[in-house]
Amino acid sequence: MTLKLLNLALLILFPVAWFAPLLRAAILPIFGMDEISVITGLQSLWESDAALALLVTFLAVFAPYAKTIGLALLHWNLLSPRTLPGLEILGKLAMADVFLIALYIVIVKGAGMVTVETAWGLYLFSACVLASILISWRSKPTA
Repeated sequence: MTLKLLNLALLILFPVAWFAPLLRAAILPIFGMDEISVITGLQSLWESDAALALLVTFLAVFAPYAKTIGLALLHWNLLSPRTLPGLEILGKLAMADVFLIALYIVIVKGAGMVTVETAWGLYLFSACVLASILISWRSKPTA
């Protein structure tokens, strides 16, 4: 039951993590720091490279959320356990590191001398991804 509830919590926590500040960046800190979230990073990416933005949107937003929904359906016996390998593939596509690399590309493209600080959203987003991996691993049927 704990696994089910943790997975359902991810349905709320992932969207919170997408809007939470991942980083604070500034060209010169005296002018203030801009907070960058998954969503604002994707917005910037859409302005500069639509193909990369589409890929990152799928990998950072749709794939992990679809996997979480699939696992919830599996936990509540609304989806066949035979779909677990497909959910695992979807989970492998849900690569948060691809999003973070793309985010750094956006930051570096627009700046010469940048100050970057991590924010609480980075830890929340990372925890959501790690929890999703753990839930998927623990959801495997025992033979």
